Amino acid sequence: MSETIPESWRPVLEPALATPEARKLGGWLKAEEAAGKQVYPPRGTRLAALALTPLDQVRCVILGQDPYHGPGQAHGLAFSVQDGVRPPPSLVNIYKELEADLGLPRAVTGDLTKWAKQGVLLLNNTLTVEAGLAGSHAGRGWDAITDAAVAAVAESASPTVFILWGSHAKKKASRVPTLGRASHHLVLASAHPSPLSAHNGFFGSRPFSQANAFLEAHGRGTIDWRV
Repeated sequence: MSETIPESWRPVLEPALATPEARKLGGWLKAEEAAGKQVYPPRGTRLAALALTPLDQVRCVILGQDPYHGPGQAHGLAFSVQDGVRPPPSLVNIYKELEADLGLPRAVTGDLTKWAKQGVLLLNNTLTVEAGLAGSHAGRGWDAITDAAVAAVAESASPTVFILWGSHAKKKASRVPTLGRASHHLVLASAHPSPLSAHNGFFGSRPFSQANAFLEAHGRGTIDWRV
């Protein structure tokens, strides 16, 4: 794989990278791009979530499915878009809940880098996608890598918040047995912020205030959720 594994994550991800599934991934991505297919996000940004949030600094994990598939949107962080790009509907709903939960005004930018730098791991299950085709790279090898990353956080002794939005995030968490047994973590599960499901339990779930109350109670400070 052409992406450089950030130093703090290397020990836990190297075994995953050695699996047949992961070894095939790099060659498959190169072949897709050689065939003229547009892959998002661009090379060098696909592991941005891990690069911006070192393993020993993770305080909260927010799990996404795969990158946005529109031009100029994805930049390696789940639910985030590059500055200057209009926030997609799911992110707009996240901002609505943030306003209702903490009274914070809705941000103009969709870039969530500030969260990542405070220890919020914004990790998609699949880290690439073909332009215009949501879910097109699912099952191609990223799962082995991102499952290992989630498991590494779950195995940490540091109390951490796991925010699971929608069935896909819940299924991913279920593949990490240590998370289910780790009573020192807080798992917050609700509907996905997509307009198709946000009114089924996402709105009113108050994940941001709950996360901060837990982190503060366990001596890990609070996250400034302003964007």
